[in-house]
Amino acid sequence: MQEGKFSKTAHRVAIRRAAHQLLDNPRVLDDPLALRIIGTEAADELRSNPKEHHAFSRAFRAFMAARSRYAEDELARAVAHGVRQYVVLGAGLDTFAYRNPYPGLRVFEVDHPSTQTWKREQLQAADIPIPPSMTFVPIDFEKQTLADGLESSGLDASSAAFFSWLGVTPYLTREACMATLGFIAKMPAGSGVVFDFALDPALLNSGQREALGALSKRVAGYGEPFQLFFDPHKLQDELKSLGFRRAEFLQGKDLNARYFNQRTDGLVVRGSIGHLMGAWV
Repeated sequence: MQEGKFSKTAHRVAIRRAAHQLLDNPRVLDDPLALRIIGTEAADELRSNPKEHHAFSRAFRAFMAARSRYAEDELARAVAHGVRQYVVLGAGLDTFAYRNPYPGLRVFEVDHPSTQTWKREQLQAADIPIPPSMTFVPIDFEKQTLADGLESSGLDASSAAFFSWLGVTPYLTREACMATLGFIAKMPAGSGVVFDFALDPALLNSGQREALGALSKRVAGYGEPFQLFFDPHKLQDELKSLGFRRAEFLQGKDLNARYFNQRTDGLVVRGSIGHLMGAWV
């Protein structure tokens, strides 16, 4: 991402979550703030854009909704087991902190300083208050350590924390990605993380590689190119070697079985769009 500019991909993801609230029933992710935070102009355009009904747009927003739902489901389990710290890495326009249903849960939003400045503007324009339980943590993942940023922002490293890391890893170097996962793996027992990732193109068929190539070209045009890809089975082994005791891989068919079963509107995650990993200390 270019210095001084907010993440355009973060804005597009937020629009996909808002589209899910507007166009899909039942909702996989119920987010009453999604339309408000993208801004009046974007919301009005969304309501009248015929492209939102195309197959790719529907499948893409299905994954956007499902990955956030999975993260929030796993957070709920963590909270039930006593976790009281939630770290949203690469938060973008995520709204969980402003609809947090858990008394006593502290939320830390980590993102690039430029994107956080933009988010504050969006929150103010939408008249969405920032609760005292929420802390902004401005970090450039490629230049600063997560540990230093969180420590200075008040995270208690001696207590378990749950992390979500959505829409970030494909844009990182391998070194930056593994350093972040290594930090989480060293958190106290009960900690965990949910993140999505791009699949190694060598594991895709020709049609899937073509779709990935088109998406890669699109995000590169925003100045945010893909540069990191994984083999999920090797990644699970790497996570365990870092210190995670358990790792769960979910691909499209798993998300469809969990969140889109018995729908009548045909909304599903398709092809190579979505891959999620959950890992627990």
